[in-house]
Amino acid sequence: MSLAARILIVLASLSGLLGVGLSAAAAHIAGGNLTTAAQFLLFHAPALLALVALMAAGAVNPMLAQIAGYILVLGLILFCGDLSRRAFSGVALFPRAAPTGGILLMLGWLLVGVSALLRLRA
Repeated sequence: MSLAARILIVLASLSGLLGVGLSAAAAHIAGGNLTTAAQFLLFHAPALLALVALMAAGAVNPMLAQIAGYILVLGLILFCGDLSRRAFSGVALFPRAAPTGGILLMLGWLLVGVSALLRLRA
């Protein structure tokens, strides 16, 4: 895979990282709701599928990409789980669950980009 393609993967991961951060900020300004949780799940589902395809194609470091994927999933569980539980019952999963999930999502996206830069040589 060319350097240009790897840079695009890094930029896509940066877009995901910033998207999580800006969505969290928007939720605090306008008030979070179930729609935000649903959107995060829907947006990350194809991203996780694409990450697996990138690993299969050898475009990313498979071990680091796999770790990134699991961190993204844990972030989704905490972030979306907290927003959903608050929407349905008014009770948080635990204190700071959503921000912790958001930070994990940003870390996961960062690791996706790093995994493209540290891919194994063919």
